[in-house]
Amino acid sequence: MMFEKAVTVNLLCPSVSRQNELGNLYTGEKTMKRDTQNIAIQCCATLRRPHRGRLVPLIAFALMALPSRAHASFLHGETLDAVAGAIAWFAFIIVPPVLIVAFLAVHILPEKVAEKRHHPQLGGIKCLCFLSLVFGGLLWPIAWLWAYSKPVFHKMAYGTDVDHSHDQTVGEKSAASELEQLRARVAELEAEIKRGKA
Repeated sequence: MMFEKAVTVNLLCPSVSRQNELGNLYTGEKTMKRDTQNIAIQCCATLRRPHRGRLVPLIAFALMALPSRAHASFLHGETLDAVAGAIAWFAFIIVPPVLIVAFLAVHILPEKVAEKRHHPQLGGIKCLCFLSLVFGGLLWPIAWLWAYSKPVFHKMAYGTDVDHSHDQTVGEKSAASELEQLRARVAELEAEIKRGKA
């Protein structure tokens, strides 16, 4: 009967070695009782220790979950009203124009890229950028891709994929040549005046 108790205690406490179990078989009943009691005490002591460690985080969490006084703002009274008014004015007056300017600046980027790359279809890209503004930016990625694309059909038709016609228009060329002619004529007249005085 004592052996059965020792076996059940051994099953509950796996820390007892097999050698202690065999030693209890050959000793008297008194030592067997004492060993069984010692084993039971050791098992209970080892089983209680981990539970204490598990309860500490649970208790800490319960203490943190207890309600406490909450403060919504570090400002009070008139100061809170003044700061809220300033934030409202900033949100309603400053932010919308900044967002509108940023929206417009982003939507003219394909046009600027096309001008820089001398894209022959600059007019179409400008038109698509404007339509993108009207349709809320849905066409903007298409304009962006079009600005960076190489116009294959233009190269087949004209022999080049770059258009230099929008660098200087015909009116600007004629104005520049006319200005040079006028400067040359003024220089001639000044030379004649100097000869006449001399």
